[in-house]
Amino acid sequence: MRVLAIDFGTSNTVAVVRANNGPARALVFDSSPLLPSCVYLDGNGQIRTGRDAERSALHDPSRFEPNPKRRIDDGAVLLGGGEIPVAQLIAAVLRRVGEEAARHLGGVPDELRMTHPAQWGERRRAALFEAARLAGLPQPRLIAEPVAAASYYTSVLGAHLAPGRALAIYDLGGGTFDAAVVRHAGPGGFEVLAQRGLHDLGGLDFDQLLVDHLGRAYDAGANPLWHALVAPRDAAQRRQRTLLYDDVRGAKESLSRANSADVHVPSMDISAHVTREELEALLRPHLARTVDTLLETVAAARLAPTHLAGVFLVGGSSRIPLVASLLHNRIGIAPTTLEQPETVVAEGAAYHGGPAPTPAQQPAPVSVPPFRPGSTGSPAYPTSGPPIMQPPPPVMHQHQAPPPPVMHPPMVNKGPVPPPRPPVMTGIPPKRPWYKDPRWIWAIALINIIWILCCVCLYLLPDAEETDDPGSTPTAYTTY
Repeated sequence: MRVLAIDFGTSNTVAVVRANNGPARALVFDSSPLLPSCVYLDGNGQIRTGRDAERSALHDPSRFEPNPKRRIDDGAVLLGGGEIPVAQLIAAVLRRVGEEAARHLGGVPDELRMTHPAQWGERRRAALFEAARLAGLPQPRLIAEPVAAASYYTSVLGAHLAPGRALAIYDLGGGTFDAAVVRHAGPGGFEVLAQRGLHDLGGLDFDQLLVDHLGRAYDAGANPLWHALVAPRDAAQRRQRTLLYDDVRGAKESLSRANSADVHVPSMDISAHVTREELEALLRPHLARTVDTLLETVAAARLAPTHLAGVFLVGGSSRIPLVASLLHNRIGIAPTTLEQPETVVAEGAAYHGGPAPTPAQQPAPVSVPPFRPGSTGSPAYPTSGPPIMQPPPPVMHQHQAPPPPVMHPPMVNKGPVPPPRPPVMTGIPPKRPWYKDPRWIWAIALINIIWILCCVCLYLLPDAEETDDPGSTPTAYTTY
């Protein structure tokens, strides 16, 4: 069976394909697994998606919608002077994903799985059904985002979650924050015990906070060049504004790994220096709200934080180190973090309800504080869990016995098995030639030095001058 799983997000859309219960593979759009969810209505009535839509928006922003998911309750969106149904905008993004999936799978997928926030009601879910129909895709199987994340936690990471135990999901994406507590219900899958969310907080808002910070530093009220950046009036100014926000986003992501970063401010031809401490001071009160929301969700599930089996960080903005630090301090549990948390929900949906891959032959996730660049003491941000970039192992059939534990990475089913490599011979290494022996090299060098010194001494040694008295000894020397 060919499965396509789509996580239609506020800022980006992620999709993975899985064929015949094999490993899930993320689709790539313009060299990235993240497809911008934005849309643009051109003059011919065609809807452009992704980075094509972003580039087109520089010329006419009135035809551009950056976040269709946020408009799902509006029914229709005004673009270019006309109203376009939201389902049609979402369908354009799904159609782009479906075309890419068909190239990878060799045809239309047999099953479509789409994720959605756990709190979405019947009306919002109906919009996803309609969008899939307009895109020419199969009727989707809808999966709540925290359930998909829990499936990834157990299936891909191989983390043990006993039936009845609960896992907290902290999902901080580009446009929203969602918190949920999911309980393992045994063979029936996962059950959402409680969920909460903040619809006004996400990575886009963090970018705006950093832009506002730069504006205060460069006197935004009195500087016309800065005002043109944040409130552009023509295509050239909008292009510079896009460059500014792209650089701000890159600096924010860089500060998750480094202690400082520079932001180039177009039109002003300056580079603003931003430190991690400055960024954390801006984000701390907002991230504290997310931690409060997660604790409220745990309380709504009638659990104490100590009763949780773990805290799983999902969404691109959860990569910010301060997130793990605040959660660890408030909850007392080192959360499980990944190198690429953006693809967790889509990949978890692909594995949900079907045969899971054999857990990787590696230690279970442990609490390991990551290294903080520039620090000499103990790292400041606790984390745990293996990176997401490690591919899942092949699927085991029921009649096969589990393999014995080994120390090498798991094999990935990528097609026909290649012939085995010749064994590497171990034992005594071959004898090195005498002229490559360091002892001989040093000996030869020493002999050459002694020979040169002898030649110099023979050249400088004076000859004895013979005297007239044959019985006398030489008393004088002539130097040549």
